[in-house]
Amino acid sequence: MTLKVPLADRPRLRAVIVAALVIALAALWLRGDGGDGLGYRTAEVDRGPIQLLISATGNLKALSTVEVGSQVSGQVLTVNVDFNDAVKMGEIIATIDPANFQARLTQAQADLTASLANLSAAHANLGEAQATLRNLEAEYARKQQVFERKLISRSEYDAALSARDQALARLASARAGIEVAQSQVAQRRAAVQNAELDVQYTVIRAPVDGVVLSRTVEPGQTVAASFQTPVLFSIAEDLRQMQIDLNIDEADVGQVREGLPVRFTVDAFAGREYQGTVRQVRLAASNTANVITYPVVVDVANADGSLLPGMTANAEVLVANREDVLRVANAALRYRPSDAPAPTAGGAGRGGGAGNAAAGGGRPAGNPMAQWDELAERLQLNDAQREQMRAALMAGFQAMRGQASGAVVSEEQRRRRMAETIATALQPLRAQLSAEQQQRLDAELALQASARRVTVYVLRGGKPEPVAVRVGLSDTGFSEVLAGLKEGELAITGEQPRAP
Repeated sequence: MTLKVPLADRPRLRAVIVAALVIALAALWLRGDGGDGLGYRTAEVDRGPIQLLISATGNLKALSTVEVGSQVSGQVLTVNVDFNDAVKMGEIIATIDPANFQARLTQAQADLTASLANLSAAHANLGEAQATLRNLEAEYARKQQVFERKLISRSEYDAALSARDQALARLASARAGIEVAQSQVAQRRAAVQNAELDVQYTVIRAPVDGVVLSRTVEPGQTVAASFQTPVLFSIAEDLRQMQIDLNIDEADVGQVREGLPVRFTVDAFAGREYQGTVRQVRLAASNTANVITYPVVVDVANADGSLLPGMTANAEVLVANREDVLRVANAALRYRPSDAPAPTAGGAGRGGGAGNAAAGGGRPAGNPMAQWDELAERLQLNDAQREQMRAALMAGFQAMRGQASGAVVSEEQRRRRMAETIATALQPLRAQLSAEQQQRLDAELALQASARRVTVYVLRGGKPEPVAVRVGLSDTGFSEVLAGLKEGELAITGEQPRAP
């Protein structure tokens, strides 16, 4: 029986057959034919820069923004500045109607004058009381002598004594009157000073040199300062120096420290890159949707005034920068041959690879002292310091081998012990270095603490060969090779069908 296809459907059938053939050929091409048909993508181990960057965003702001308010209530009489105006310290920027405060000052001054007059009267009363007392004391003394000779009656003697005592009481009262008058004078003087201050407060002056960022008052507006000082102006102090408040994720903040360089861009000038420096890593964390971030303050120079408060900065903190180091593509750290056995638990080092080199038959990781010799070059150590470093490191490595004999430790524990041992061994040398050399040495020790062992497959004779490698600093494309690879070797980054 022959199946006949209608003429109208024959073109569609041919298209289906062609598509099926194309798919089959593509599958064969991608699958290859095992080892003979399989090719490799490689990347040469070379030398170049590696930069460890932390990306973050933040907002530009003035180093100091002063909010200027009014300490008195009243109607605004004049406003002398506007947005973006530059002001000098002490410059009058607004005034409040002083009529009411001038009247209060006049009243306070009049009260002070009256108090001074009362004080003068109190002094006069004191003088009169003192004179009266002297006369009555003399009269009492005469009466006492006459009474003792029994020439006057008892009643006359008692009258003289009573008059003397009354004069004493009036003298005490006069003295108290002076104290009262003096306290009233002090109160009136304080009232005058307060009234004078209120009159001065009606003239609002710029507290700093800067630029007016905001103005919230107009002439004729009434301000009330009864409970809270109203903010009339915001003045940014010296926009030639600004800062960025970056929000750094908690996973990255441990790598950020004061003095690190920062580069950033703003949307207003997308093609321009600005520079800054980390000034402070603040401890006050913030929690937004269960994401913990820490504020990092970055100092920024703004000599040309192109940066404005409030702009969003897309920043990168340069945590580490290594020039002309041996490096391997990160893709090579992730590659494993398609026919390689799955790594056992704990067999793969952090950052990828195919387990340790011993299991995979790879070459050992090379001379461990080579990287330290390079560090000695970067630190510009003299011959004596180089020998001291080598001796200290050899002693440290020997101590680590003694600790490791018979012990089973994780890769993380091994790195931590190694970093602690090396840091202790180099402590005497560190004390002899300059501040800059100490900073470089500390950065190297931190790098060694984070170094990891991986397996990289190198193409040799057309076949992959596993090599145990120690890598350190990594960026988005490359990782620094501390030991295990040589410049010019071809690290396998992937597989591809071999060309026909």
